[in-house]
Amino acid sequence: MSIRTRFAPSPTGYLHIGGARTALFAWLYARKHGGKFVLRIEDTDLERSTEESVNAILEGMAWMGLDYDEGPFYQTHRFERYEEVIQQLLAEGHAYRCSCSKERIDALREQQMAAKEKPRYDGHCRDTEVSADQPHVIRFKNPQEGAVQFDDLVRGSISVQNTELDDLIIKRTDGSPTYNLSVVVDDHDMKISHVVRGDDHINNTPRQINLYQALNMTVPTFAHVPMILGEDGTRLSKRHGATSVVDYREMGYLPEAVMNYLVRLGWSHGDKELFSLDEMISLFDVVNVNKAPSTFNTEKLQWINAQYLKEENASRIAQLLSVHLGNLGIDPSGGPKLEEVVVAQRERAQTLVELAEVSQFYYRDFETFDEKMAKKQLRPVAAEVLQTAQADLNSLDDWNIEVIHDVIHGVAEKLNVKMGKVGTPLRVAVTGGAPSPSLDLTVYLIGKEACSRRIDKALEYIANRAEA
Repeated sequence: MSIRTRFAPSPTGYLHIGGARTALFAWLYARKHGGKFVLRIEDTDLERSTEESVNAILEGMAWMGLDYDEGPFYQTHRFERYEEVIQQLLAEGHAYRCSCSKERIDALREQQMAAKEKPRYDGHCRDTEVSADQPHVIRFKNPQEGAVQFDDLVRGSISVQNTELDDLIIKRTDGSPTYNLSVVVDDHDMKISHVVRGDDHINNTPRQINLYQALNMTVPTFAHVPMILGEDGTRLSKRHGATSVVDYREMGYLPEAVMNYLVRLGWSHGDKELFSLDEMISLFDVVNVNKAPSTFNTEKLQWINAQYLKEENASRIAQLLSVHLGNLGIDPSGGPKLEEVVVAQRERAQTLVELAEVSQFYYRDFETFDEKMAKKQLRPVAAEVLQTAQADLNSLDDWNIEVIHDVIHGVAEKLNVKMGKVGTPLRVAVTGGAPSPSLDLTVYLIGKEACSRRIDKALEYIANRAEA
């Protein structure tokens, strides 16, 4: 059997984390089995669907690298096909027109809830001839006997009595098809073999299976993945912070780190935490997805992202980092090579935003020294050390790490002091107190002119302190 999966978001907002994980699971299943991954935009909610949301979904998928083999297909382009199927159901006696008013339906619902019954349509128009000329909806004539049974790849065997299901609306008064009708027609026409989706759809599945059977269509295999919870145990939402995939890009996460985190959110392979893309494809199987909801843990995502920052190609990280430096008002072209800064600093950050923040002192002078460190290290006794270091560094024609290393150690020997008396005040002078790698590398990356300028600033600080 040819494996074909799909991702079918509604364009009423951004691509959120839950949708991205569902898309990832469907994408991985198709890739693992050499199948096809289809993108469908379910835009039948005409009031809420927007082009902006479509673009946000496409952008999020592109950023994560979830390429699709077919699509995007838009449901609003397929209304003629849905109407054709609805007329087929009417002609074959599997559907009927219903003229029940909203007031009648609301009153029925209130009555059923007061009697502690499950609200459902009572079939009032099921055996009534309703004229096509009067306002009406079209309902599917659900079987009244037997049960719907299906084997879900995640949840196992599920059985629902048909008496639990009502006659669902398949066409609204305005003529538009409903979700349950259009999704069945689409999945059949697009030859979808496996429907991987959130378990919030699991109540729709028995109704859809009855539609498939009424239309004599092959029923796909279902895999309903559990929801993602926030750390407070409630469903992940905006109030838990960023839930849009693109937000995580702006927050400085790498797409492969987000993908790695999401694949582990409800699925595991032993104790393995980090997966290459090839490993994800070869090892992932939707049948091993947990039944229970998963909890989104920001600290875990940050840890995974930090691992990728350390291991990823420095030139690629540099390219991504330049955007975040730009957000800080820094043009990196006027300073040290970004790749060298990445290698020097990446173990000090968990995100690209953090990496930009801890690296900005390489590209622009700081306004003030760290108060605690300056008070301890920039004392009058350090003035001679800094003056000597400044003069020796300024005299260099060849600006490289080895020579800088020798100069710094030479200052200690020249003044007959321990290296700590040279290195620590010099580090504070040139960095302002920011975390940094080895001093010779730090001085090299900052550059001769900037180091001299900052030592002047430190000497001025010391002089002002002496006068106070």
